[in-house]
Amino acid sequence: MTIRWQSAVALGTAAAATVIALPQATSNPPRTDVQVSVQPEQLSVVGLPCFPGTLTLTMTNTGTEDRYADLTLDPSGPLQLSRELFSSWLPAVDPDQPVSAPVEVRVPRDTQPGNYSVELEVDRSKLTVPVTVNPLPPKGPGSNVALGEQASASSTHGNFALCGAVDGDNDSEHWDTLTGWNDGTRAVFPDNYAVALAAPTTLSRVELYTLDSKQYPAATNGLRDWDVQVRKGTADWQTVAQVRGNTLGHVTSTFDPVEADAVRILCLAGNGNTYSRIVELEVY
Repeated sequence: MTIRWQSAVALGTAAAATVIALPQATSNPPRTDVQVSVQPEQLSVVGLPCFPGTLTLTMTNTGTEDRYADLTLDPSGPLQLSRELFSSWLPAVDPDQPVSAPVEVRVPRDTQPGNYSVELEVDRSKLTVPVTVNPLPPKGPGSNVALGEQASASSTHGNFALCGAVDGDNDSEHWDTLTGWNDGTRAVFPDNYAVALAAPTTLSRVELYTLDSKQYPAATNGLRDWDVQVRKGTADWQTVAQVRGNTLGHVTSTFDPVEADAVRILCLAGNGNTYSRIVELEVY
């Protein structure tokens, strides 16, 4: 979606047979040399902590002078934005030099499904981005209760997103797209990766997918040793399963049913002694 901002101001008034001429406005008219685009043109989100939508905003100075521009974002209803101002210095160069910034769009879990919007404004000209809030995915018996829930970790490598290991993608061949979690402390253990559940749930199985692709086999790049731990409320973490000497990409850990509202993988060693890597963590 691309828009070239244009606007005009006209002033005038009349009373009975008398026409009163108003002085010309002394304020400067809106600048018209900033071109703005947004991708995607419309967005769909769901009320899960690790399933935000992302808009990429781009401003381009199409004028002949360098300038600052302030692009404001006004969300409607329950929409929550990672930023409500995109301010940047825009050089006037040939060819035009765009400046971009991402904006995450989230909604609370209890948001009513429906249509909302984010209004963008620069130089008093506006553009509206439609946002659809979809219903929450069902999480009944047999569902992965970790999907999209709030993740936390001891550290995260700068190239990866914290939520990457609860995004529903367990395919190691997609590792280069930055799905999954990679800790940020090379050759330093232990590490941990945890997910907070929406409510206390009776659990008995954890599926862990570590890195295991043609380019990065688990025997040299995957997680080797770890403990599966659970917690309820403010209680201490309880170890319910242990894995040692792993060289596989997918490991199932089963244990006696236990009620918990959080699950943690305590990473003790990785093959190659480099990083802890989890492609996906599923909890049942």
